[in-house]
Amino acid sequence: MKSIVLNRQLLPAVALLLATCVAPLLLADEEQDPVAAARAAMIRKIDERINERLALAKLQPAELSDDGEFLRRVYLDLTGVVPRVSEVREFLADKRPDKRARLIDKLLDSPAHATHLANTWRNIMLPGGLNIEQIQNVVGVQNWLRARFVDNLRYDNMVSELLVATEGDDVGPALYYTSLDLAPEKLAGSTARIFLGLQIECAECHDHPHDKWKQTDFWGYAAFFAQLQRPDVANPGARARLVDLSTGDVKLPNSETVVGTKYPGGAIPDSKEAGSRRVQLAIWMASRDNPYLPRAGANRVWAHLFGRGLVEPVDDLGPQNPPSHPELFEELTTYFVETGFDLRELFRTLANTQAYQRTSVWTAEKAAPPELYAHAAVKTLTAEQLYDSLNRVLSRKPQAMFPGQLAGSPLLDPQRQAFIGKMQSAARSPLDYQAGILQALTQMNGADIAEATDSQRSPLVGALEAPIFADMDRIKAVVMATLSRQPSEEEMSLFTAHLGKYSPSEKQKGLSDILWVLLNTAEFSLNH
Repeated sequence: MKSIVLNRQLLPAVALLLATCVAPLLLADEEQDPVAAARAAMIRKIDERINERLALAKLQPAELSDDGEFLRRVYLDLTGVVPRVSEVREFLADKRPDKRARLIDKLLDSPAHATHLANTWRNIMLPGGLNIEQIQNVVGVQNWLRARFVDNLRYDNMVSELLVATEGDDVGPALYYTSLDLAPEKLAGSTARIFLGLQIECAECHDHPHDKWKQTDFWGYAAFFAQLQRPDVANPGARARLVDLSTGDVKLPNSETVVGTKYPGGAIPDSKEAGSRRVQLAIWMASRDNPYLPRAGANRVWAHLFGRGLVEPVDDLGPQNPPSHPELFEELTTYFVETGFDLRELFRTLANTQAYQRTSVWTAEKAAPPELYAHAAVKTLTAEQLYDSLNRVLSRKPQAMFPGQLAGSPLLDPQRQAFIGKMQSAARSPLDYQAGILQALTQMNGADIAEATDSQRSPLVGALEAPIFADMDRIKAVVMATLSRQPSEEEMSLFTAHLGKYSPSEKQKGLSDILWVLLNTAEFSLNH
C-alpha cells in the first residue's frame, strides 16, 4: 500500500464553540482565584500581542485546531508520548467546553510530565547523546531533574541548587560538573548558554566580534568555577563528590593576567560576601540583579511549546538578536517572575492560548513567517518521543541494560538506546527535519516497526482479532492509536476495501498493513 497524505478539514463550529465558551469560564475562575485571574490576563495579552503583529503583516491567523490535532500535540508537548486509544475516545467524546483546559491541568499534574521535562533538560545539559561511558552521568542528572520537576521546584531555586551542589544522595549536579571535566571554561560556557541564554564562550579566546562580551567577561565568569575540585577523582567507582577550595584562579589564555570573578553584565562580587565562589554565583543567579535567568527560562518554555523562541536561537539573547515580539517578551518574563518562577504555571498559561491551540494547516497562498506564529508549528518528534510512542502502540515495557538489573527505566533500555542512536537528528531546531536514509530505513523496516506491525506479535493487532470487532472498529482503533483522531471518510473507505481482501482468519495481516502505513506517515512522525 502507498502512504497517504492526510488532509483534515476543521469544523468552524468547534472553533466558534471554544472561542465563545472558554472565556466566560476563565472569567468565572478569575473572581475566585487571583492566580487564575493573572493567568487569564496573561493568556489574553499573549493572544493580543500575537494578533497585533499578524495584523501589521496583513495575515489572518489560522483557525483553532480540531480536538484530535490538539490532543496529540498537547500529549507530545507535555508528556512526550501520544495518547492511548482510551484517552483519545474519552477526549473526543467529552462535550464540556473547558475540556482542553482540564486536559492541560491533568497532563501537567501527571508523572509523565516530570519525566518528559527531565528528559528534555537532560538533553540540554548533556547534549552529546547517550553512550555506555556516560550512562552514570546521564541517569544521575535525569533522576535529579525529575525529582525537581515532580516537586515543581521554583526554577530559580533549581538552578541555584545545581550551582552549589557538593555531595549527598542527589548526585545529579555533581555528575553534570564531572561530565564537563570540572573545567572552568566548559562550565562557564555551558551554564551561561543554558541558564542565561548567553553565548559568552565566543569570547573565550578573544573579544566577541558581534556582541558586547569581552574576553575578561568570559574568564571573569569562568573564575566562579576555578576553585572546584573532585577529591575522589583517583577512584572512578566512588560517588561523585565536589569540594570548593580556597585557592584557584583563572588567567587569560597565553597570558599571566589573573582574572577575578565577575558576573555577566560587569558587576563584581562584594568582597564581604560570604561563601564559596559558587555560592556567590548562585545567590546572584536567583537575585533581581540578574536579568538573564527569567528571560532565558521563559524563552525556553515558549520554544518548547511553539517550536521556536521569542528569541531564536534560545541560547543567544544578546542585543544583536532581538525578540520577534519585544513587548510580549518583557511581559512574559515579568509574568514568570511574578508567578514565582513556576514552570508548571507557565506551561499551563501558554498551552491555554489560542496561539498555541491553532491548527498547523495553513491554506493561504502566502507563507507565514514562523516568527509570527500565524499557525501551529510542525515539529519533528525527538528520537525519544518517537520510540516511546511506538512503545505505547506496542504496549511494551522497558528492558534491562545489564544482567541482574531491574527493568523499568527507559534510560537503561538497550533497545531504546539503539533506536535513539540511529534516529538521533543533528537538527538544532525542532522545526528542522534532517532525517536521512538510515533514519528512514530504521523507521520503515527497523525491528521496532516490524514488531509493532507483525500480525503475530503486535499486541494492538492481536487485541483487534476478536470477532466482536467489525472492520470499522478495527480501523478506528489503529488510527486512534497512531494519529489520535478518527479516520477520515477517505481513509475509512480505502482501509475497509483493503481489509475486505482478507478472509476472517487473515484479517490480522490486512490490519498489519494498515498499521505499517500509519506508522510511516509524516503525521505520525511529526508533532503538529
